[in-house]
Amino acid sequence: MFIWKKSCSAINQIEVNPLNAQVKAQENMKKYGVKMEAWAPFGERRNGLFENEVLINIGKKYSKSSAQVMLRWLIERGVIIACKSTHIERMEENFNVFDFKLTDEDMKEINKLNTQNSLFFYHQDPKMVEWFDEIVKSRRDNEDCRKDKKNW
Repeated sequence: MFIWKKSCSAINQIEVNPLNAQVKAQENMKKYGVKMEAWAPFGERRNGLFENEVLINIGKKYSKSSAQVMLRWLIERGVIIACKSTHIERMEENFNVFDFKLTDEDMKEINKLNTQNSLFFYHQDPKMVEWFDEIVKSRRDNEDCRKDKKNW
């Protein structure tokens, strides 16, 4: 995307969470002035992120939940966050992350959780690439899609 275009997206929304930190992707984006936005910052509740002992123990130091620790970790990395919740108490909790800072040691401990693997699918799987290509084509060809507003 960066190499062939004279301009590129300002924000790239990709899966980013402690188990899939996307460190190399963030370095590449930074090189081209693109900001990373975390899709699935909590891993969609997969792989026990909310119950992870590292995150819980760090949270105890600051009287914060594991979710708040994950959000703070993203903020301190400069990652844009888009959280979704239908529960008022969780929305409030998600906003209550600006009254503490993680130490360098906290950041290192969270970074050790990185498996460099998606919690959802393997992006190099040819079947997955074909599936994604079909989704893009179907949306592009959809009669309801405002083609005049999109540069397909």
